[in-house]
Formats: sequence, C-alpha cells, structure tokens
Amino acid sequence: MVPLSEVAARIRALPPSCGPARLVAVDGPAGSGKTTLALRLGAELKAQVVHSDDFPVPWEEGPGAWFGALEKAVLEPLSRGRAGGFHRYDWVRGRYAEHVAVPPAPVLLIEGVGTARRGADHLLAFRVWMEAPREVRRRRVIERDGPRLEEQWRAWFAAEEAWFAEDRTRERADLVVVT
Repeated sequence: MVPLSEVAARIRALPPSCGPARLVAVDGPAGSGKTTLALRLGAELKAQVVHSDDFPVPWEEGPGAWFGALEKAVLEPLSRGRAGGFHRYDWVRGRYAEHVAVPPAPVLLIEGVGTARRGADHLLAFRVWMEAPREVRRRRVIERDGPRLEEQWRAWFAAEEAWFAEDRTRERADLVVVT
C-alpha cells in the first residue's frame, strides 16, 4: 500500500467536497480492515472518523439502510458549513448513547459498508476501497463478534456482494487496499 503520509497529502490537496470538508469514504465488505485503516488515516490527517457502526443497521435491511441517518444528521449540515451530530448507537445495550458532535473541518472520514455509495459521489472527495479474502473476513468478524452471529454474517456477506455489484463501488475507488 502507498504510505499513509502520501495518501494524506493527496487528500489535503483536493478541493473541499462537502461544505468546507474533504469527505473521505473508507468502504468495503465487513472484516476487510476499514475501521483500522480509517483510524490510522484519521490520525495522519488529524481528522474525525464517523463509523457506520455508530448507527443502527438492521441485519435484514442490508448495507443501504443506515446512510440516510448519516446524511440527515451529519452530511447535510456539513454541506452548508454547519456542525452536524448524532447519537451513537450502543450495540451492546441496544439503545442510543452519547451525542457525537461533527464540526466543520478540513477533512472528515466516514467509514463502513456503503459509505462510498454512488448516491454520495457528489459529496465525496476521495474513496478508499478495502478488501480481503472472504475466509479472512469471515474469521475476523467471528473473532470480533462471536460465533453466535455467524448465520447473520453469512446473510450479510451475501447482501454486501449484491450491494457492491450493483453500486460498482470498487470501480469508482481512488485507492484500493488489499489486506
């Protein structure tokens, strides 16, 4: 992979795309390393990272369901130069938790399945696509979430594949990272 300092310099050189921010999406299937890369890139850019996992994503609704909440709470205000914010969803407790403020800034990273969707292209300055072999991804999510969710993960992987094939997300990426 290209060194993060080079990726960060490339992003900083881009014009703002969402109000004052260069909006960067880190997308790819579950277990591909999106969160890890987004946090490392966010630290390099000194930028906030908003995670799709901060929003409730019903298993049965697939990757497309959660993005509307991000648009309404964060991207729409930010596109007008205003602060956004949302209440983080606590998956362990099954309810909303603390408020997360998202002030206007030079760069904002959004990370998760479906963040680099075609419908958000007009807001995105840079798209990162993450991928890993299916068995590696399956092992990662089971290690992280436990074997009790393995059946849901199988269905989710199928939904992701359909989503990405229709959206052609990988083809529009500015950077592809294989883990």
